Amino acid sequence: MGKEERNQSNQVVSRFRIVKSVFQRFALILCFLIPSIKAAAPVFSATYIVVGEPINIYKELINAIVMVESLGDTLAVNLAEEAYGAFQIRPIRLLDYYRRTGKNYKTEDCFNFEVSKEIFLYYAENMGYRDYQSIARNWNGSGKMTLDYWKKIRKYL
Repeated sequence: MGKEERNQSNQVVSRFRIVKSVFQRFALILCFLIPSIKAAAPVFSATYIVVGEPINIYKELINAIVMVESLGDTLAVNLAEEAYGAFQIRPIRLLDYYRRTGKNYKTEDCFNFEVSKEIFLYYAENMGYRDYQSIARNWNGSGKMTLDYWKKIRKYL
């Protein structure tokens, strides 16, 4: 390789280094410039509210009680106990609910799952019981028989 060829080769390498250096400086400037450009741009802020399904802490207990009481049948009737609907609500419970809330539901309203659930949730939330066992046993009545009832409920939890 002659002197002239080496000079040309060195010039190419030198130009490459200059281009590389300019490119690196340009890239560095862009790194600092882009965030500041973005910061100077008009601000568009939006808040999105995602509404999810509310958490129902009684969902499992509701399902268990409905299975034990009526096997999920919203049209269930127990003539011997005069109990109606999926939750097997008795007229005495409806009367108590009316006295406490002013909502005057009839026995046939207990065939509506949402009405029955409303009544159940009222007692679950407002009677001062904080655990599933107490709520379930209170829903069933009182006394030693409620222990057997609770055992049935636990099978579905």
